Amino acid sequence: MSVTFNHTIIASKDREESARFYRELLEVPEAPSWGVFTNIQLDAGVLLQFAEPPVEIQMQHYAFLVDDELFDRACARLREWGVEHWADPHQKHPGQINHNHGGRGVYFLDPAGHALELITSPYL
Repeated sequence: MSVTFNHTIIASKDREESARFYRELLEVPEAPSWGVFTNIQLDAGVLLQFAEPPVEIQMQHYAFLVDDELFDRACARLREWGVEHWADPHQKHPGQINHNHGGRGVYFLDPAGHALELITSPYL
C-alpha cells in the first residue's frame, strides 16, 4: 500500500471560526463534522479537523500548495479581511509576497495563531 496523507487536527480557539477562515480562504467545501471536530475537505479526501483543546495552543506551521489563480484570490481576501501577511516566515517583509522556488509565496497567521503559508510551487 502506498502512503497518503489523510487528516490532521488543528487546535483552535474557536473551531467554527477557524474552519470558516480556511474554507473561505482556500475555497474548499465543508465536510461532515462529528463530535468535537469541525471539518473541511481538501483534494484527495484530505480532512482538516478543527478542535478546541483544553490546553494552551502551541503554534504550528501549515503550508498549502495552490494554483496561481487561487493564490491571487486568497491574497486579495487577506488584504480585504485586514490579515497581516509577509513575504518571509520571520515577518521582516510585511505586505509583500516572495518569489521563491520558481513560484510565489506568502505567510500569515490563522485565527488561532498558527503560521500559514500559501505557495504556488513546491519546494523541490
